Amino acid sequence: MTGQLLHLTEEPLWEAARRAGTYEMSTRGRTLREEGFIHCSLPHQLPAVARALYGTDDQGLVVLVIDEALVPAPVRYEALRPGGEEFPHIYGPLPTSAVVEVRPWSGAAAREEDEAR
Repeated sequence: MTGQLLHLTEEPLWEAARRAGTYEMSTRGRTLREEGFIHCSLPHQLPAVARALYGTDDQGLVVLVIDEALVPAPVRYEALRPGGEEFPHIYGPLPTSAVVEVRPWSGAAAREEDEAR
C-alpha cells in the first residue's frame, strides 16, 4: 500500500527537523528511539488521532503530508489489537524530503466536519 501518510506534530518540532534534515519524533512527547517507529495516520484516521493525543489543545500543530514512496525506512500497517484498524508506522527516521506538504491543523474544523457526518 503506498500513498499519502499524515503525521500530526508541533510546529517547532517540525522546524527543528527541517534544519536537521530528518524528523525523529514518534508521537506527542515520544521519540522514534523511545517508541521504535513514527506513528502516522491515513486521512480518515487523523481527526480521531488528534483528539486522542491533543484533545482541544491544538494550537501550533501542523500536519506533515508524507509521500510513502519517498520514505526509505520500512512502512508497516499495524493494528493496536488483533482485528483492529491498521495504522501506518514508519520504522526509521523520516527524511524531510519525503514531506511533500505541511498544513496547519485546525481541530475545530475537523470536529465540525465530524459532526456534519
